[in-house]
Formats: sequence, structure tokens, C-alpha cells
Amino acid sequence: MPVDEVPPVRPEDAFDVAAAHAWLRGRRPELPEAPPEVGQFSAGASNLTFLLRYPDQDLVLRMPPAGQKAASAHDMGREHRVQAALAPVFPQVPEMLGLCDDPSVLGAEFYVMRRVPGHIVRRRVPAELRLDDPARAQALGERFVDTLADLHAVDVAAAGLQDLGRGPGYVRRQVEGWSRRFRAARTDDVPDLERVMAWLDAQQPDDVGQVLVHNDFRLDNLVLDDDLRVVAVLDWEMATVGDPLMDLGGALAYWVQADDDEVFQLSSRQPSRLPGMPTRAEVVQRYAARTGTAVDDWVFYEVFGLFRLAVILQQIWYRYVHGQTTNPAFEHFGLFVGYLDERCRRVAGLG
Repeated sequence: MPVDEVPPVRPEDAFDVAAAHAWLRGRRPELPEAPPEVGQFSAGASNLTFLLRYPDQDLVLRMPPAGQKAASAHDMGREHRVQAALAPVFPQVPEMLGLCDDPSVLGAEFYVMRRVPGHIVRRRVPAELRLDDPARAQALGERFVDTLADLHAVDVAAAGLQDLGRGPGYVRRQVEGWSRRFRAARTDDVPDLERVMAWLDAQQPDDVGQVLVHNDFRLDNLVLDDDLRVVAVLDWEMATVGDPLMDLGGALAYWVQADDDEVFQLSSRQPSRLPGMPTRAEVVQRYAARTGTAVDDWVFYEVFGLFRLAVILQQIWYRYVHGQTTNPAFEHFGLFVGYLDERCRRVAGLG
């Protein structure tokens, strides 16, 4: 998104710009004395992301939203640490400029990074990317898969991130954890998802590996250059060490393709359904070939990814229902949680 198109800060998300600027100048004295102009990126549905516009450079500030949060989500320290550690071995991360863990500054932990110039593809595709050309759309889809495969190939110990993981049992912990989060955030206007949670509990496979997983890998979390090269991967707050197929399943929950039903088509927030883009099955096949990972039963990972997306949306819907956010982008999330319940049951064969 060009700088001039970044919207102003929403009133409920406003923060003390002067305090943030003073803290940042204490670590980056080369910055101007005057505070920056500030805008708010509106596309994100999780952490709050702000543009800090200085005369000679653009920076980005990330902080958690107000209201109910999952204990392991919205972890600014984790997000900052992972990107700083990855820079030498996985260069598609922004430059970290500082982490503030003192809540007296802005009321919550936050960090600042350098803005990576490039394109982010969402519903509106930048014309200069020419994704109406099926060959270019196919190339982008393949780079999406290959970038995730490259991330999963990172030597976790060499990056100093091995302590992010808790060892074997990742699949079990994910099923239990996301089920617990849904029950804690459920509102009376959505289904209880108990049949889906019971199915996931009964069908879970053993872990297939322990790799660095992003846990929110989507096309709209990639920054692209004009030649469709991935120059940065964003939104690392849920990164951990765990099962690679769980990461792929979470990623493909957002991968709407051309033959999906009308409701899923309407939910699309990325151009994965363009002519030339690989299908979900083709993404899985390319990932398996690229990594050598055996995919014996994809249905579990597909259902888990859709269920996990339902929980994420429900957590946001909870905040919306309770007046903790007024972002109009969230006004139909409750309805979509119900749709995802039905889709999970259909894919799992539950009727």
C-alpha cells in the first residue's frame, strides 16, 4: 500500500505518539526531533500495525489490540526476537529497530521495524504485478510454496530458536490449545463446534517433524517486488517450533480456489483463485516434492486449518461483540464462524 493511502489511526487504537517517538529516539538518536506522522494499516485482523512516517524514512510499529487475547498470541517480544534471529539465515524479514517491554510507555509491549518497500497482494492486486497473466500467477503461487519450504528448512538450533519449541506432541497441543481458545471466546450467536473438536481430537496423527513454523503464512503476509520475488515475510507473533504440515494446513485455510462454493469465494482476501494459481492439492504436492515430506492423510490438516481459522475469527468476533473494536471489517465474522463449522464437518465427512 502506498504511503499516501495508509488510513488515519482509528480512535480506539490511538496511542501516545510523542511517547513512542521519545522512546525510539533514545535508541535511534539519528531520527528527527519532531514526532512522525502516523497512519494505521487497516487490513490486519490481529495485532495493530502503524506507519511512522519520518521525512526520510518509513518505520512500522506493532502492538497488540485491547481486549481479550489468547495467552500465546500477540506476543511482541517473540515476534521481534524471531525476526532478529532469522535475519542471518532467512533474509526475508524486516530489519528490527527496537523492542519496548515497558508497558508504562504505551500501555503494552511493542516493537518498531523498518518498512520493507514492495507490494502486498490482497483483494486488490497492484496492477504492476500483472497477475492477470496466468504464467505470473502460477509463478507467485509456486514462490509462496517454496518460501514456506525454505523457512521449514532453517536450522532452528543454528538460528538460536530451539527453545521456542516444547518437543514432541505439537499436534496434540495445537488441537487442545485451539479448542480451549474457542471455548473461552465463544459467544451465544455461533455454533459450539464440539463435533469438529471431537473429530480432531480422535483423528490427530503423530508429529511428522520439528521445524520453525510461521503459523500465519498467507499471501497477504508476503511483501513482493515487481518481479514477484518474496522480499519479506510479515507477522511472526505466533512463530514457534512444531509440525510443518500443521503450518501448511493453517496456510491453506486461506487459499480459496476457483471451484470453491460462493461463500468461501466471498471470504477470499488474496488472489489465490486467479487463473494460473495452483489449487490447494497442487500446493500440497509441490510442498511434499520440495521438502521430501510424506503427506499420508491431508484431510486432518485441512480440517485443522479451517477450524483454527474459525477460532481466530471467533476471538476477533468476541472483541467486536463486546465493543473492544469498531473495525467494520469484522462485522460479519460471527456468520463466517458458522460457515467454517459447516465446512469443517463437510471435509471431515461428519455430515
